[in-house]
Amino acid sequence: MRTPGTFATPATSRTSDSGAKGSGPKPLPETRSFVIGRLREAALDPATANPTSVGSLCERLAGYLEPAQVQLVRDAYECAAAAHEGQWRRTGHPYISHPLAVAGILADMRMDHETLIAALLHDVVEDSSIGTAALRERFGDSVAQIVDGVSKLASFFGSRAEAQAENFQKMALAMAKDIRVIMVKLADRLHNMRTIGVMSDEQRRRIARETLDFYAPIANRLGIHHIKVEFEDLGFKALYPLRADRIDRAVRAARGNRRELTEEIRQSIAHALRDEGILAEVQGREKNLYSIYRKMKSQRKTFSEIMDVFGFRVVVQSVDECYRTLGIVHNLYKPIAGRFKDYIAIPKVNGYQSLHTTLFGMHGVPIEVQIRTASMEAVAENGIAGHWLYKSSTAEFQSSQNRARQWVRDLLELQSRAGNPLEFIESLKIDLFPDEVYVFTPKGDILELPRGACPVDFAYAVHTDIGNHCVACRIDRNLAPLSQQLQSGQKVEIITAPDARPNPDWLTFVVSSKARSGIRQMLKLQQSSDSVAFGRRLLNRSLGTANRSIKDFDFRRLRRVFKQFGVRRLDQLLGAIGNGEVMAYVVAQSLLVADDASVSSVTVESGGPVAIRGGEGLVVSYARCCGPIPGDQIVGHVTPGKGFVVHVETCRNMAEMRRRHGGRDIIPAQWSAAIRTEFSTTLRVDVNRRKGVIAGLASAAAAADAGVDSIGVTERNAIISTISLQLSVRDRKHLAQVVRKLRALSDVVSIARTGS
Repeated sequence: MRTPGTFATPATSRTSDSGAKGSGPKPLPETRSFVIGRLREAALDPATANPTSVGSLCERLAGYLEPAQVQLVRDAYECAAAAHEGQWRRTGHPYISHPLAVAGILADMRMDHETLIAALLHDVVEDSSIGTAALRERFGDSVAQIVDGVSKLASFFGSRAEAQAENFQKMALAMAKDIRVIMVKLADRLHNMRTIGVMSDEQRRRIARETLDFYAPIANRLGIHHIKVEFEDLGFKALYPLRADRIDRAVRAARGNRRELTEEIRQSIAHALRDEGILAEVQGREKNLYSIYRKMKSQRKTFSEIMDVFGFRVVVQSVDECYRTLGIVHNLYKPIAGRFKDYIAIPKVNGYQSLHTTLFGMHGVPIEVQIRTASMEAVAENGIAGHWLYKSSTAEFQSSQNRARQWVRDLLELQSRAGNPLEFIESLKIDLFPDEVYVFTPKGDILELPRGACPVDFAYAVHTDIGNHCVACRIDRNLAPLSQQLQSGQKVEIITAPDARPNPDWLTFVVSSKARSGIRQMLKLQQSSDSVAFGRRLLNRSLGTANRSIKDFDFRRLRRVFKQFGVRRLDQLLGAIGNGEVMAYVVAQSLLVADDASVSSVTVESGGPVAIRGGEGLVVSYARCCGPIPGDQIVGHVTPGKGFVVHVETCRNMAEMRRRHGGRDIIPAQWSAAIRTEFSTTLRVDVNRRKGVIAGLASAAAAADAGVDSIGVTERNAIISTISLQLSVRDRKHLAQVVRKLRALSDVVSIARTGS
């Protein structure tokens, strides 16, 4: 993909940022010698920006591709070179050098010929008159699909954030069809990052931040470690050049001081393994600059504390030797309790497998050891790309492929549920930073969840329907709150009910993107359904004053009424009434006049009271100013976006509304006899200031079987404090019991409900 690091000759006249065609000639902004000078100033090797020739690329490809496939790659190069003729990069090289470099990166990973062809052509659709149809005809459907998936959208967007979100959405859809799309995208971004030194400061920061936020985590999610590390280090150097330089200098200095001790530890591990007959490769493992910086920042550790840990990787022949090696190194050095992780038995979400242990080494230095097989090492370094790199069908590579494809399918599900591109990006960010916990289903299956996940996250991970209908859970056979954070090794069981629905409060504690998107989608559907049902009740109530109902109207004849209110269907009109966007009596008047041509106007009376059942969902809310509960005389008013808001009839806010508007918009209401839920109301309690008085109030409320939702304290004077006590009660009778319990406390001076 072309970045802001490209410019055009007057013949092509492209803008330097978006890749769109310019409206007029644009002079060449910089000479080649000036650009090379800037490259040197940026501490970049100009040769880095100049990729291999097509001849050397084809020589490398001949080592693993058929001659006919190599020829197709050469044909694609000729097509791309012609399309990019006269276009230059800011590095001073012809633009064709960029797609050639991208193909070279993918050739190092031994990708198939279709991926390489797509890499060479990935900017052709954007920057020339060649369209996707032409590519499909010449190079086939697969190549055209990959190129189309990588290409930027040409539409106009309101903001850069929205445009980038749209691009990621499109890429997710393309990935679902062909995972090779992301391979080309990653290689494209990698070459752009390698030549980022010639960008302006603002462009460098923006592109580097985007790389660290999205591309490095995506490479990590797909298990391509070497690309992830290079993304992080290049992004870190571009975003924080001074910090990166200081850490780099410190690492170089520390490496020299540590060389003897590192070699001594490495040889001791190798000798111990050789004595036990295990052939192994033992090598020191260095942290990359960005991981050092991130640990210093997140763990608040100094550089010396981070570098005090010596890392080693042991590569053996088989899984059995992995566990034997673990025993040998634990016998050689003392293990640190709680610092062992078995990613072989339970692989990471990207297919990574290894044993991790931390030891007290010689001279008391901590040692981190990773133990894995050669095939696990290949998966750890190349992830999903290992399939093409080794042409292997082993279980490790198949697992990596399956996990990558499952992640892409999950992305597609997120994309379909997202209300807009920015919501999709929010979900993607959550999904890209998984610090996993591993929990068990009742059948013994293992599920991977992000750290901090709760049973609701678990329920949605099992199946969306289970998440939508969960009501309770058991953790290790004990009942637990749905908001409780899960720990690795726990067994989780979800209890469901057919008529249960997601609670909006769940969004405050779920952490997985699948749960968050599932809850949002159900709440939207629930609100829509509830709005239609409640709007139907309100409209029938208004029509009832004229002895009519919705069933009496032939809405095919009354399309103009829909047009009057800006809707196309009856359900949309009812939903607008239920949401408070349209008043029911206004719609009723319009329907009655439109249905009877002899009537020029009609006045609809207020009608009977609306029955409040307590289960109307999101379209009925209860005013916080007065906290209505069953047994209160109630009224309501319809508010756009909130639906029907219920108040106590004597509420001061209702009195003010009657004074201002004459009470026309106030709707009588009554409680249904079948209410079985609890309602929130607030008591204002004046108490003598004394230690323990708040605990006494909470204890008395709990003794009366009332839930205490919140407690607020206001100091009136040196003797009296006013306590705001928000309670959950069933009805007025239950509230009276609570008040009696509270009045029995010696320090209670007075009690009153708020809003009355």
